[in-house]
Amino acid sequence: MTMSTELIATEGADPRYTDLDIWPTASILDALAEAQLAATAVVRTAVPEIERVVEAAVPKLLSGGRLFYVGAGTSGRIGLQDGVELVPTFGWPPERLVLLLAGGTGAVFQAAEGAEDDEDQARTDILAHAPGPNDVVLGIAASGATPYACAAISVAREKGSLTVGISCNAQGRLLRVSELAIRLITGPEVVSGSTRLKAGTAQKAALNLLSTTLMARLGHVYRGLMVDMRVTNAKLQRRAVRMVQQLAGGSEEEIVAALQETGGNVKRAVLLRHGLSLAEAETRLDMADGSLRTVLADLHQC
Repeated sequence: MTMSTELIATEGADPRYTDLDIWPTASILDALAEAQLAATAVVRTAVPEIERVVEAAVPKLLSGGRLFYVGAGTSGRIGLQDGVELVPTFGWPPERLVLLLAGGTGAVFQAAEGAEDDEDQARTDILAHAPGPNDVVLGIAASGATPYACAAISVAREKGSLTVGISCNAQGRLLRVSELAIRLITGPEVVSGSTRLKAGTAQKAALNLLSTTLMARLGHVYRGLMVDMRVTNAKLQRRAVRMVQQLAGGSEEEIVAALQETGGNVKRAVLLRHGLSLAEAETRLDMADGSLRTVLADLHQC
């Protein structure tokens, strides 16, 4: 499928930057910084669309659905980064995370731009994971026209998944084939067509908003803390102790013991410090859809 370049704002040229290459260094940097600020302002205007995605996605993920990120090139790598970080930061189960990048894992470290045109491979890649009605599939493409992302999203929608198109162009195939859309209209780049700049910043910021809010709504955040983070090094061990101390009190020895019993999980260690056994904590969290706030509120009412 072809699209006129006139319709793809991210491919346009801004006449303000025609002589960028001969500007003083400070002027180039200032122009780039100004564009980055503009990109984050665009994300703020997209909050209502991001909110609709969160509200639609939460029930599916609470029902055991998976979270997919699909993209190519810069957009795909930005999605991959956001998705990967959900596991250590929020304890999101890796088996419920699917990351699809055109060109495969090799495209993480070396550009594989030609892979973005392979729709057959996109269909093969996503069908290998059998998307279903409880899954949430995010398609990310600055242009809104990347064949790999569009084809994968089309297949996922046919299979009943909640599909979301994230694009820096108001029009385009990705937004048409997706059930929900997040439009991040960043316009021409300082360096024409280099969507690793404004468009990349806007996509990263929007995904930050979306995934963090999803994790908060799914019970992985309490009082602004990452209570399901995975403790994998000494720094995180110290952070976990501080969080349990803040939320439940106790000596360092008591807190370390609670964390050891729960495999380093802050949420469950807090409940142990409130007098529950690990089995009781698991049962109550299951009944509360993982919400520590709900469990603690119930305990205080008893």
